[in-house]
Amino acid sequence: MAFSLLRPFPVSARVRARIERLEIPWNRYGLDPYGVDREELAHFFSVLEFFYERYFRVTTAGLRHVPARGRAMLVGNHSGGWALDALMVLASVFFDLEPPRLAQGMVEKFLERLPFTAQATSRLGQFPGLPDNARRLLEDERLLMVFPEGARGTAKRFFERDTLVRFGTGFVRLALETKTPIVPFAFVGGGEAIPTILNLDRLGKRFGLPYVPITPYLLPIPLPVHVVLVYGPPMTFDGTGRESDETVRAFVAQVKTRIADLIRKGRAVRKGRLSVSALEAPR
Repeated sequence: MAFSLLRPFPVSARVRARIERLEIPWNRYGLDPYGVDREELAHFFSVLEFFYERYFRVTTAGLRHVPARGRAMLVGNHSGGWALDALMVLASVFFDLEPPRLAQGMVEKFLERLPFTAQATSRLGQFPGLPDNARRLLEDERLLMVFPEGARGTAKRFFERDTLVRFGTGFVRLALETKTPIVPFAFVGGGEAIPTILNLDRLGKRFGLPYVPITPYLLPIPLPVHVVLVYGPPMTFDGTGRESDETVRAFVAQVKTRIADLIRKGRAVRKGRLSVSALEAPR
C-alpha cells in the first residue's frame, strides 16, 4: 500500500455512506479510471468534515445551481494564503449536494515537485493544471473546479481579501469547446482565516513554492472563522473555443462580474445583512 498521511484517521459512518453514493465507476480495487482511490477519499473527507462543519462553520448557499449529474465547471475566486477555498468547495458538493459529487481541480504545477503531494493529490482526484486533463474530465461528465486567478489569487494580502485580480482565459475556451456550463461561486472569509500581511517570494522559491505567506502570528495556520460559499446560476456561452481573444475576454469579464456580485452577497451573509433563505428563494 502506498504511504498516506490520511490513513491513520478513522472514517466516519456518514462519510462512508456518502462515498458509496458517489456515482464513480470504481473497479474491484476501489480505483476509478483516473486512479482516484475510494478509501483515500473516505479518510480525506472524514478529516475535512470537522473543518467544514465545526472549525469554519461554513455557510453554503445556492448549491441547487450545481448540476446533480453531468459536466459542469465550478469557477470562483481565490481567497487566503493557500487553497483553503478549494477544500471547502470539495466539502460542500460532497456533504451538502444530493447526490454527493466529487469536484476535481487543476492543482498548481509546483505541487508536483513537493514530496508526497503529487501522489496524494492524484489519489484524491486533483490533477496538474493541463488542458488535456481538464478536457478529459469534462468529456467524462465530471465536475471541474477552476480558480482563474491562479496563484495570484491566493497571494492576496488581508486588505485585498475580497477583491479579484486578473483572470486567465483558458477556462472559457475550454467551456466553449466542451459545451460545459460555468457555475460561478464566491468564497468569503478566507482572508480572515489566513490574514496574509506579506508574501516572501524568495523564501518560497527555495522550497519550490511561488511564495510563503506571512500572517500577524507568522505561520499561515488558518483561524477558526466563519466562512461563506455562494453558488450562482449556471452561465453558458455559444461558441467553439476558437473565437477571437477579444470575444473570449468579453465572456471572461461576464464571469468575473458575476463572481464579484456573489462576493458582495457572501459578505452580506457573513455580516448578517442578508439571509441564506433570501439567496435560496427562486427568482
